[in-house]
Amino acid sequence: MDVVERLKLVVKDVPDFPREGILFKDIMPIFRDPSLVNDTCLELIQEIKKLGKGTPDVIIGIEARGFLIGPIMAQQLGVPFVAIRKKGKLPRECYTVKYEKEYGADEFDVQVDSLKEGESVAIVDDLLATGGTLEAAKKLCDMCKAHVMAHCVVFELAFLDGRERLKDTPVVSLVQY
Repeated sequence: MDVVERLKLVVKDVPDFPREGILFKDIMPIFRDPSLVNDTCLELIQEIKKLGKGTPDVIIGIEARGFLIGPIMAQQLGVPFVAIRKKGKLPRECYTVKYEKEYGADEFDVQVDSLKEGESVAIVDDLLATGGTLEAAKKLCDMCKAHVMAHCVVFELAFLDGRERLKDTPVVSLVQY
């Protein structure tokens, strides 16, 4: 069975979470299967390579679930990992961006010296919904003068058209709903 089929089997639908009318995709059961986690990360890396833009210099992980996948991908590639965190969670000087997500507004930070000018990066998160979170992460990378070569997610809620907000950067997703 391929990775996509294995992922579809373990993800749980949770109705009315975090609020009524939302069908939440709970990905946490993936992490009960270490081989599935490893294979998922390897599959995302293969999809990045298929873009024909080489290997990223850095993997960027978005708080919080991007922290579960991103460091593993960085280790598999032998490249650094950089965290994008919610405002106020990182020490030292940071760039900050405000953004709208499915459930309201939020802010993200990245440390000013975390990326070098011209570095090629892949931004990793668990899910693409409306695209607000990934768009905000790209803005932070732009502030650092890094080049975003791809947005990488395990799951995509295609009916929400999040790719439209990200149309200037390729999106890699393994499972589309």
